[in-house]
Amino acid sequence: MKKIIIADDHSFIRLGLIQILKDEYPSIAITEVGDGDALIKAVRKEDFDLVISDLDMPSKTGLEALEQIKLIKPHLPVLILSIFTEDLYAIRVLKAGASGYMNKNAAPYELINAIQRISLGRKYITPEVAEKLLSNLHEDKKLHELLSNRELEILKLLASGKTISQIADILSLAPTTISTYRNRLMEKLQLSSNADLIRYALANNIIADLPQ
Repeated sequence: MKKIIIADDHSFIRLGLIQILKDEYPSIAITEVGDGDALIKAVRKEDFDLVISDLDMPSKTGLEALEQIKLIKPHLPVLILSIFTEDLYAIRVLKAGASGYMNKNAAPYELINAIQRISLGRKYITPEVAEKLLSNLHEDKKLHELLSNRELEILKLLASGKTISQIADILSLAPTTISTYRNRLMEKLQLSSNADLIRYALANNIIADLPQ
């Protein structure tokens, strides 16, 4: 690994990641950006050996950026970091082309372990992800696992207390489009109200706490 780009909208997270990487690879060149759009622009302009990207970022999520990166540079490995547990997003990002998915609560040495594994051309999969992959072969999927990536993102925003107009601004979509997505979500999840939606999201760890 000679050049790595880190994308995260929190500067203290980027600083921590840079310190971990510099301790292991003193001569490595590290570029840092704060949102999905900046990440995509940097990948277009420069050649990197690895992308380390947060899942939740302004302008474009890590998942949306991943999908575009795989169109621009299909062989560029991407490691996704997130506060969300593996059961919610790991399978989605791996299917989208990521080389690995790691919870931000993982120990620093796990990041180096992941990078070393990815540098060998392999996938970084935690025991939790491996178990999830196996269970998918034998168990019926939960309703939210059948949602598209966009539907899941809107579910998360609605359950976090965002209004239709706020979500439209965040995702640069028309309010009527968000309303259509909401109606589709209610139907697919077999729910009838926003309160039901919040309870479902909490029960399935889609949001961590009640909206403030």
